[in-house]
Amino acid sequence: MSKQFVVIGLGNTGSILVKQLSDLGHSVLAIDKDPEIVQDITSFAAQAVVADFSKKKMLQNLPLKNADFVIVCIGSIENSLITVLNLKETGVSNIIAKATDNAHSAILEKMGLSIDNIFQPERDMATELANKLDKLGKPNILDFMPLMDGYSVMEWKCPKNLIGKTLMEANLINKYGVQVIAIKDIKSQKLNAVPKAQYEFCEGDILFLFGPDDALDKV
Repeated sequence: MSKQFVVIGLGNTGSILVKQLSDLGHSVLAIDKDPEIVQDITSFAAQAVVADFSKKKMLQNLPLKNADFVIVCIGSIENSLITVLNLKETGVSNIIAKATDNAHSAILEKMGLSIDNIFQPERDMATELANKLDKLGKPNILDFMPLMDGYSVMEWKCPKNLIGKTLMEANLINKYGVQVIAIKDIKSQKLNAVPKAQYEFCEGDILFLFGPDDALDKV
């Protein structure tokens, strides 16, 4: 399902994000205050705009509230924080922000952003690489599952309405036609393979769903 994204700040991270999201079929509004950078990204984004994101009036004239997520990819801590503040005061709530370090991340949290909506590219990339290196030579859960055409496995962040409910109470098989084959605790990174019906969902759980592609699209 195609989504609408806004990417503010077209440095290395922002530009790559615009291109990747566009390649995945999503609509992206790209914003930067440098006209040359905006010109370079025009062919990749659905719309590219020159705007000074530190000025609230400019943000108010943009269709930010219609986006599924507004992603702030600004390297300068000061400009990043001002932009996030302006977005929140403009009424935009679905914000994801890049942090340059732990202090930047902590301030963004104090401003009301969820830790799940804050990313540090270098740290996250190093963590992902370490996990991949750790898994080298180990069997992967998908190695044991020959998927047929039209069926897939999808990662799904546990929604708030399921937190506190058991797997049996969630009844995802009857509601959506999909099966929970594993659950990962995002904090401990531990995988609960073949969870029991009495398993109680917790905040931050990542569910691995298996089912027909059309059913997964509706989850």
